[in-house]
Amino acid sequence: MGLRFIFMLTRDDKTVTDARLHLQTALNEGIHHIGFKDVGLPFNQLKTLNKAIKDGGATSYLEVVSLDKSSEIRSAKAALEIGVDILLGGTHVDDVLPLLQGSEIQYFPFPGKIVGHPSVLEGTIEEISEDARRLAQKDGVDGLDLLAYRSGENVQKLMTAVCKVTDKPVIMAGSIDNRGRIQDIKDAGGAGFTIGTAALNDQYSHEPGLEKQLRAIMKDVAKTNDHISPYRKQSLAQSFSAAAAASSDVIEGRLNNMRVRLERIEHEGNWSYHPSMDEMIFVHKGTLTMKFRDRDETVGEGEFIIIPQGVEYCPVPKTESCDVMMLGAGD
Repeated sequence: MGLRFIFMLTRDDKTVTDARLHLQTALNEGIHHIGFKDVGLPFNQLKTLNKAIKDGGATSYLEVVSLDKSSEIRSAKAALEIGVDILLGGTHVDDVLPLLQGSEIQYFPFPGKIVGHPSVLEGTIEEISEDARRLAQKDGVDGLDLLAYRSGENVQKLMTAVCKVTDKPVIMAGSIDNRGRIQDIKDAGGAGFTIGTAALNDQYSHEPGLEKQLRAIMKDVAKTNDHISPYRKQSLAQSFSAAAAASSDVIEGRLNNMRVRLERIEHEGNWSYHPSMDEMIFVHKGTLTMKFRDRDETVGEGEFIIIPQGVEYCPVPKTESCDVMMLGAGD
């Protein structure tokens, strides 16, 4: 599973007033994880915002930045009423856990000492990682929200140390504004990261506009996750020319455990069958007669036929030659 990018509709630890506008941009770009803070907008607007996120097919996140106990409890209760999928942040874990018990909300609290607004993470690497270990052992804690880039410690060592003390996912937050930091998060063992201000303020990419900022982030995430396709389009005509020049079928590619073969059929084949797989034969050029024991099928250009496993068949070209593409399992 690759890194999870969570786009936060926030600037300087507050939900932005035009969050709905930015949300639509994010949904249009196929962002699947979208969050907001518990401050910046009235409760009823946060509730509407959350519904719009989920209606758009994305997972919703509420991050708690309130530092006092009573405010955090109010935020947790708000998360329940709003119906968010994941609650990020907060430090009063023992007070919040009973409120979330029995709900479907996943809970990722902050490890370490959080101070100020915008929030800053204080403590040594040893202190923060020990607190992370303690929190992760609690029932009801599904993961951790680490303000790694708001710490004065060595960030890479901090992230690595926290990820080592738990098998639960760790989300990294703070000033993440370039691919190098995204790669550092993956190398440390992080499960994901949040970006808000950097995208909204055009700080991630040199190209202005949220749409281009999000595209740049998603491109870097895909590269970091090694989810970039190595395949380019191919010409069937050129591929069949290569197949004709080869002494055997040409395997042009694979789809999971399926192989894609190209063949130029010039002579009547032998009767055969596939003992354990189906095969699809697509005619690219020419006309093919597919002989079965009970009938003959004529397959023209742009048509295909499926040969079920165990069924005997015999291909016969009706034209001088017939170029076919075959899709089936096997080596």
